[in-house]
Amino acid sequence: MLTRVCHRLTLILLLTCLPTMRPEAAPLPAPTGPTLLTVSGHITRTNVGDQARFDRAMLEALPGRGIETNTPWHREVGRFEGPLAEALLEAVGARGDVVRIRALNGFEARVPVSDFRRYGVILAMTRNGEPMAIRDFGPLFVLYPFSEHPELHTEAIRFRSVWQVNHIHVP
Repeated sequence: MLTRVCHRLTLILLLTCLPTMRPEAAPLPAPTGPTLLTVSGHITRTNVGDQARFDRAMLEALPGRGIETNTPWHREVGRFEGPLAEALLEAVGARGDVVRIRALNGFEARVPVSDFRRYGVILAMTRNGEPMAIRDFGPLFVLYPFSEHPELHTEAIRFRSVWQVNHIHVP
């Protein structure tokens, strides 16, 4: 009789807690292709040790958007596409108000997470339908919608628009 009561209480407890369990606690799938991006720091979802590594297919599977915009570095308007930076942080269960974004050459910028939400910043992977090569700001480029928000044409935002991104750290 006591065993039945314990089983029922366990079941009730489990059913009560199940809706509050967060899916971000589950590990991410491992990349099957070359890693384009590594995310580290205060994150709850990982797939290689304490890091989250993403290949192209994993990044393409995240919610994203296209931005048709001019940039301070391109002569003409281009269409850039890629995952939303905010979606990436949600996918890894990031906890923080700022991230450090690092490029292949070691350049690093601190970017407020609030920028991602406010402006719909993307990690651009393509420009005009073509994958972005390293020599052309790729493989990932932190892109703000400059044409939609003229106030973004500042030195601070240009500094945050890191190209050749390969690592994001959540301090």
